[in-house]
Amino acid sequence: MTPLEDWLAYRAAATPERLALVAGGRRLTYRELEGRAQALASALRARGVAVGDLVAVLLPNGYRYALTVCALMRLRAVLVPLNTRLAAPEAAWQVGDCRPRLLIHDPACASVAAASAAAFPGLDLWEMADERAEPPEGRAEPVDADPLAVQAVVYTSGTTGRPKGAMLTYGNHWASAMASAINLGHHLDDRWLLVLPMFHVGGLAILLRGLIGGVPVFVHERFDAGAVSGALDADRITLVSLVADMLRRLLAARSGRFPAHVRVALLGGGPVPQPLLEEAAARGLPVVQSYGLTETASQVVALPPEEALSHLGASGRPLPGNRIRISADGEILVRGPSVMAGYFNRPEASAAALDRGWLHTGDIGEIDGGGMLRVLARRDDLIVRGGENVYPAEIESALAAHPAVIESGVAAVADPRWGQAPVAYVHARAPVAEDELLAFCRQRLAAYKVPSRIVFTGPLPRNAAGKLLRNALSAPA
Repeated sequence: MTPLEDWLAYRAAATPERLALVAGGRRLTYRELEGRAQALASALRARGVAVGDLVAVLLPNGYRYALTVCALMRLRAVLVPLNTRLAAPEAAWQVGDCRPRLLIHDPACASVAAASAAAFPGLDLWEMADERAEPPEGRAEPVDADPLAVQAVVYTSGTTGRPKGAMLTYGNHWASAMASAINLGHHLDDRWLLVLPMFHVGGLAILLRGLIGGVPVFVHERFDAGAVSGALDADRITLVSLVADMLRRLLAARSGRFPAHVRVALLGGGPVPQPLLEEAAARGLPVVQSYGLTETASQVVALPPEEALSHLGASGRPLPGNRIRISADGEILVRGPSVMAGYFNRPEASAAALDRGWLHTGDIGEIDGGGMLRVLARRDDLIVRGGENVYPAEIESALAAHPAVIESGVAAVADPRWGQAPVAYVHARAPVAEDELLAFCRQRLAAYKVPSRIVFTGPLPRNAAGKLLRNALSAPA
C-alpha cells in the first residue's frame, strides 16, 4: 500500500504562506504551524515519546490542541483524546484502558490528571500551560505514514456501556477527507469554523481535513451561538460543522438571513427535527445533513449541497468508497475505507462490530428507492409499544413544530399494558398545557406514537458534542 506523505510537511512546502490556523488570537501560516509543531515534536521525543507510543491529551479546543495533534503526527505517535468534561474516575478508567506513555493536560485539568497518575504509577504528566515547547534536541524529520498505522484511539461516548477506543488509521482519515471534499467541493477561498470538541472525532476530522486540503481552520474553544454568528460574518466562514442543538441555538441568536458566502453548514450527530431544517433553509443557511460515527472517522453518508433542500430530513447517500445496507432487523451496516481498524485491546468487541468487513453501527434506519439513507434511532433508543416500533426522533420532530417548544427528548418507560410507552421531556419557552401538546402530537402522529405523557423540564442533558443523552432523562414517578 502506498505510504501517505506527512500532510503538514506537504502543505508547508507547497503553500507555505497560506493561512492554516486561527486560534486563541493567533494566525499561523502552514510554514509557521510546521515550525512550531516541529519544535514541540522534538520536545516530546526528548521526553521519551517514540513511534507508536500512545499519548493522551486532556486540553480544551484551541491552539495548543491543534499544535499537539500536528506534533504527534510528526513523531507517528498515537493521539488519545480525552474528554475534558470527564470526572476523575472516568478519565482514570480510560487512561488505565490504554496505558499511554504520556498525558498532556491543561492546568484546569490538573486534578483529573493527578488522579490518573495516582491510579497508574509511572504515567508521565505534562502540564501544558502555554504553547512554548522545551528546547528541541535535534529535528523530528517528517516521514511518510503507513495508511494502516493508527493515528488516534478515540473513545466512544459510552452511552450504552463502557467507552471503547476506536483505532483510526491515517488511511481512515485520508479516505474520510477525500470523500468529504468530493461531496462538498473544494474552493480556494474556503474557511472552516471548528466549534465541535476536538476530543470527539467530528472536531478532529475538521482539523485533519484542513491539513490535507489546505483549508484554513478557525478554532473556537467552545460553541457560543453569538460568537459563531459573528465569526460567520467577520471571518467570512464558508464551512461550519454543527449538531442539531447548536443549529437551533444559532438560529435563535441571529435575526434575518445568513451571509451568502456561508455555502455549507454540515450537520451531524443524529436525527434533526424537520422544522429546524426548514427554518435554516428559509433564512439562507444551506444545511447539509450527514451521518457518521467515531468508528468511521466522522461522516460516511451525506447529502450533496444541491440536494439539501429537496431531501430535508434525509442523511444522504454513501460518500465515495463507502457502502451501506440495512440488516434484517433494521440496523445500519457500513463498509468502506474510513471504517476503523478495531477497538483498542478489545478483540471480541472488534469481531462483533466488524462482521466480514461490515461495521454494525447500532443505529436503526431505512434506505429509499433512490439509495437515500434516513436514520431513525439508536437501537437502544427504539421504543416497542404493543409490537409497534416508535422512533423518538419522529416525536421530537413533531413537537419541534410547536411554537412553545424549545427542545424535546423522548425516552421509554415501562407500561403494564403495552410493554413500553414513550414519554416526552419538553423544554418550553412559554407556558403550555400538557393536553395542548398531546393534541398537537395527535394531529401529526399515529396514535401509538403519541407520548403517554409530557414532562416539563429545563434544558435537556447533552454530551460535549451536543448530542441528546436520552438515557439521562429522568423517568416520571
